[in-house]
Amino acid sequence: MINFTSKQAILIVGIIFATILGLYLPKIYIKNNIYYTSRDINKLYSHYISLKEENKALSQQLEDMKFKNQILDTIILQYKMNEEKW
Repeated sequence: MINFTSKQAILIVGIIFATILGLYLPKIYIKNNIYYTSRDINKLYSHYISLKEENKALSQQLEDMKFKNQILDTIILQYKMNEEKW
């Protein structure tokens, strides 16, 4: 059996504690970093989905307005042609 003085025992425990801490702190940091990055990605993805849906709705409104404009142009053109005949 090895006999250590109290200073040597405290030093050995300190070295073991520092080694364990040195091994696990990076792991904890990386896990936390992955978690917060994942949260940010999920938030951005939900914004992307909502903007995509809004884009579909705006595209549909634009198509409706174009169609309505074509119909109105046709009606106005026919009205002007009928006025010229009279």
